[in-house]
Amino acid sequence: MNRKFTFEEFVIFVDTFIGNSSINHHYLYEIYENVYEGLAQISKTKQTGIEFQINNAELIFFLAGEYLYATNPLTNSKKEEFESNEQYQETMSNVIADKYISLSIYNHIEQKLTNKYFPPISSLELYVNLMHNIVNNYPLKDGTNMIIVDLLNKTLSIARCILKLLCDGYETEAFAMWRTVHECECILILLDKYKEQAIPAYVKHMQYSLVYRNGDESNPVGQEIFARLKDEMKRLDLKSKDTKKYIEYGWILSIPGHEKIENFKLNFRDGVESLAGLHEYSGVYMTSSEILHGSPMLIYSNKEYFYYLTLVNLYESFFRIEGVFQSLFFSQINDDAKAKYLNMKKLYFSQLINIHKMESYKLKNLRNKK
Repeated sequence: MNRKFTFEEFVIFVDTFIGNSSINHHYLYEIYENVYEGLAQISKTKQTGIEFQINNAELIFFLAGEYLYATNPLTNSKKEEFESNEQYQETMSNVIADKYISLSIYNHIEQKLTNKYFPPISSLELYVNLMHNIVNNYPLKDGTNMIIVDLLNKTLSIARCILKLLCDGYETEAFAMWRTVHECECILILLDKYKEQAIPAYVKHMQYSLVYRNGDESNPVGQEIFARLKDEMKRLDLKSKDTKKYIEYGWILSIPGHEKIENFKLNFRDGVESLAGLHEYSGVYMTSSEILHGSPMLIYSNKEYFYYLTLVNLYESFFRIEGVFQSLFFSQINDDAKAKYLNMKKLYFSQLINIHKMESYKLKNLRNKK
């Protein structure tokens, strides 16, 4: 429907799709009419250089957003004062028109190499979505499991975010975000494999980090925690300059066999990643870090190459995360959730493996062309 809404149609739309009882329909409709007629005039004179039709839904959402943001903090008397001010009304009309033209008509859209319906995206998102739902409904019995549950939950959220970025044409941004997924999967692997040693140490260092970042060393609890931290560092022969890296990575000293790792350090690549057995991803991780920190590679990147690089590495991370998911959750979820998961795995896991093979082959061909 491209014509202007009547007042009755406007009220029905606002109540159905926005549903906020504090909205003054008459006040909002008056602004809607002003903006609509102004946009219609611009369209007729081709002032924008392109012909366009007015999308009532988008226009009303912009309008309601501006109005609610401005009036929600106000008392009833201040709200009446706001609505009676003609200058505010005129300013709001201009702002809404500007935003509609800029973000609806001239909205920049990246070139897209995929979409959410394409099997490499939709099959993985389907699987991640079901895992996400199971994790969200997982019955927490103690704080030990809670750390892994929360970390796994966040990791799955980031994986879904990466898929959405790929669909929207933001390949380098998605690849930079894969770096976080890789960090999370390495931590998950270690926490799952060495639960008894690693989880208490990880929780302790989380506590150190909170106190350090919040500057809580002035209160008695903070002083006690800092005293413990300094004592540990002294016993490990670490200097004050090592405080930050010890707070962030010192928990990996609880992992059995860390002293046997060649060139072991309290960092991600030579510590966490190596202990998780994923040091082979060190080069890819470094490339992702370069993009994250604004290197020339970020500016002059090949969209197709980074699309496949992100997708392939996300699939490989997913396979490992799914292993942690099975190890931690599968024996403890209810029969209904277990049946749904097994049915999904039977239908889709082999497809994911085949998709990974095909996308890896495409990535290899692109590398060979470089």
